[in-house]
Amino acid sequence: MIARIAAGLLFRGTRPVDGGPLRRGSPGRSGYWQCLPEIARAAYRGAVSRTDLNAEIRDFLSTRRARITPEQAGLPAYGGNRRVKGLRREEVAMLAGVSVDYYVRMERGGLAGASESVLAALADALRLDEAERTHLFALARESGARGDQRKRPPAASVRPGVQQMLDAMTEAPAWVRNGRHDIVAMNSLARALYSPVLAEQRRPANTTRFVYLSPEAAREFFVDYDRIANDAAAMLRLEAGRNPHDKALIELVGELSTRSELFRRRWAQHDVKFHRSGQKRLRHPAVGQLDLDFEGLELASSPGLYLNVYTAAAGTPTADGLKLLASWAASQEQLATETVYTSAG
Repeated sequence: MIARIAAGLLFRGTRPVDGGPLRRGSPGRSGYWQCLPEIARAAYRGAVSRTDLNAEIRDFLSTRRARITPEQAGLPAYGGNRRVKGLRREEVAMLAGVSVDYYVRMERGGLAGASESVLAALADALRLDEAERTHLFALARESGARGDQRKRPPAASVRPGVQQMLDAMTEAPAWVRNGRHDIVAMNSLARALYSPVLAEQRRPANTTRFVYLSPEAAREFFVDYDRIANDAAAMLRLEAGRNPHDKALIELVGELSTRSELFRRRWAQHDVKFHRSGQKRLRHPAVGQLDLDFEGLELASSPGLYLNVYTAAAGTPTADGLKLLASWAASQEQLATETVYTSAG
């Protein structure tokens, strides 16, 4: 059934869970649906249509302006009964220095031809962060695209030199993923750390699929599960803007939307997020909680692949925990890898 999910769900909003008719002004007012089971039989088109893109632009811009009050924007709030949540379109237009008609066209999907200065002014008016600005510019590029301009999909494996680099990191878990969050390559310590994720038999192992479709195991593994779930959906949304014609990404979003109500809610928020650095708290079944610092960066030699490295400050309980993790991994006869599932423990 997943293979037949309409590609439009990659960008579309969420229909009411009861599957009832859409009403004007409802969250699904554009008529776009998010792959709920009763409508998941729609024909798979394999590409994001212009209508889908226009809906994504509209929903992204409207949700961004809805979160800003006139007071936050430095505008007077005339009248005590505003029907619009957040800023009105004419208020956004004034803040961005464009006509109301032009902003209305942009919010309806007409970003093609918008100059960088106009997009930057719109981003300032809506107080977009760096990830949201990147997403807006990606949507504008796609809006002005002509013909089939699909990106080459990232490699399904890493070059030998990248694997050598991973293996040389003996004291830090390190692994490579793609924009869909498929695990592409790991070193031995990362395999040990992510053994709960790799326990899933399906390959390629996918961290976001684990988060949403194995919620009990994921809640046990990720100490900050709610934040991880939010970030995962936001990172996928950002990738959808960069690479909207990725068939595997379309199918992943379709599967998650069909099987996880939590994902449907997160996806409908239209949030986007970078995943560059921070802290990740994991609860490993063999060594307990590990409070790890992580750094993430795109591999310049392999566009679309991202290296993640986890470390801990020397002398901390987590640094000692990583040493225990290495000893535990060495004691295992077989550990599941990113390419092969094994049941031996």
